[in-house]
Order: sequence, then structure tokens, then C-alpha cells
Amino acid sequence: MTANVSSAQPDSPTPSPLHAVVADDFAAVNRTIVEQLNSKVPLVETIGQYITESGGKRLRPLLALLAARSLDYTGDKHIPLATLIEFMHTSTLLHDDVVDESHMRRGKKTANDAWGNAPSVLVGDFLYARSFQMMVDVGSMRIMAILSGATCIIAEGEVLQLTNIGNPSISEEDYFETILGKTAMLFEAASHSGAVLAEATPEQERALQYYGRYLGLAFQLIDDLLDYQGDADAMGKNVGDDLAEGKPTLPLIHAMEQGTPEQAKLIRQVIRDGGLEQLDAVLDIIHTTGALDYTRQRAEEMADKALQQLDALPPSAYRDSMAQLARLAVDRQA
Repeated sequence: MTANVSSAQPDSPTPSPLHAVVADDFAAVNRTIVEQLNSKVPLVETIGQYITESGGKRLRPLLALLAARSLDYTGDKHIPLATLIEFMHTSTLLHDDVVDESHMRRGKKTANDAWGNAPSVLVGDFLYARSFQMMVDVGSMRIMAILSGATCIIAEGEVLQLTNIGNPSISEEDYFETILGKTAMLFEAASHSGAVLAEATPEQERALQYYGRYLGLAFQLIDDLLDYQGDADAMGKNVGDDLAEGKPTLPLIHAMEQGTPEQAKLIRQVIRDGGLEQLDAVLDIIHTTGALDYTRQRAEEMADKALQQLDALPPSAYRDSMAQLARLAVDRQA
């Protein structure tokens, strides 16, 4: 299938102030991404470039760079490590958009909308395969164990989310199990593998592992909050997308727990049916039950836990950037 998209190259992600302390490393990662997308099959390169250059923040590779540098790592293996983590993330985006039948991501057509489902899935497979090739190049069995284990947990999280669609009986505990797998695990693997690469002490390694986990949880909680109060242009997706897909995220779970029986019944029915016909009514219930405030509170708890982990690291500009990243996770609007 041929995509009806501009032939111009998409813009590369613009580094934020958080990237400043690893600006040279980040530039090297961007170059390595281009090099490693090389394929004898043109469509692989085309779709790979389209999705990797579509404006993402590249937080996961940034975590690997910051974690390694915060422990005075001076080698060069952090560049392929950060690159392969970005490939792992990108492959999950390609697969997720097919599963969710998404048409827009970051304000642009999804790859599956532009080229079709089959090419998107197969290029996602290619990126996963390339990431494992690069793990071999990094040359650490411990890092390979961390990342391969994370891959399994991420896949389980995605399947768990899929099986939870349309199920209004999901508990808050079930929700956290899902987002730990589908989102937080790659954050955790990124910071954990960066620590291992830098030969961290056991205390530092554990701290960076859990820093990534709590950061990822905070990030996903705010994502789920923004689905009900965010700006569509800023987010690059429509408000209420999760509701339309029947995803029982924390704002809905809390609203059902705190609302009247009638309010809970309406939300349960909307989760089962999907769609946006009752969006205004659901938004009213979410606001009157304080569900968004509660979701933000839980995100702030996770961000605070992430910040606490940084006490195990020596003072540095890299540690400061990780602290800023934890605060950004809950303060962002997109």
C-alpha cells in the first residue's frame, strides 16, 4: 500500500533543556538511529524514519544516557544502548497503533493509517530485531537479561490492556499492574541498564531501576488524566480517545468508586460500549467526583518516589536533569 503523505522528511525531535547536559550524546544517538535504520528494503527505512522522526521526546533513551553519565560512565556503549531502547519503544508504538486502530499520533497520521497494518507490524518486528542485534554489540549479558525480560513484561502488559478493554470491573490494583507493564517497564529498563553499564553499586543500581519505574508510572498517569482534560492540538490526539476505546483508566475507575450508583452505572455502560456519545456526561462525573485531582495526586506520589531514588547518586548536572524530568512528568500538558 502506498502512503498519501508528504515526501518531505519529517522533522527530527527538538532537544529540550533536559537534553542539554547530554547534547553530544543525544546527537550521536540521533545519528545512530539513522545508521541502524539502514535496510535493503526501502519500505523498512521509509516507515522507520517516519515514526522515529515524528516529534517524540525520546525520554527512554534520554534516561539511559543520564543514568550512565550520572555515575561517571566514560565509554561509548551508552550510545547504542540508548538507540536500541528507542527502537524497542518505536516498535511498540507501531504495534499499538495497529491494535488500537489509531489514525493519529503526535498530530500526524499513524504509520498504519499511511501504509496499512501489515507493513506497520512487520517494520515494528524489524525494529525489535534490530534492537536485539544492538544488544549483542553492547556486550553485556546483564543488560541483555534486563532488556529481554522487559520485552516480555511489556508484551504481557499490552495483552493485559487489550483484555481489559470493555471491562468496567477493573480495580485500581489491576490498572497499576497494566501500566507498569505497558509503559513503566521500558522506563525502568532504560535507567536500570544505564546503571549496569556504568557499573553502579548495588544501591545505585536499585535506585536507578526504581527511579525509572516510578517515573514511568507518573508519566502514564498524567497521560490518562490528559485524555479527559488535555488539549487535542498539544497532545496530537483527540480528548476522550481512551473512553472511545473502552479503556478503564484511573479517572474512570475512581469516578465509579466515588460516584452515585447511577453515575457508576453510566460509566460502566460506556466502558462496555465504547464511543463518545456520553462523553459530556462522563466528563461531568469525572469532575464532580474529583477523579482528575485524584489521578494527579497519584502521579505526584510516583514522581516523589522517583525523586527519592536520586538521593543514592552523587550530585551532578545529570542527577539534576533526572530530577527535572520527574517534575516535568506531572507538570506537562501534552
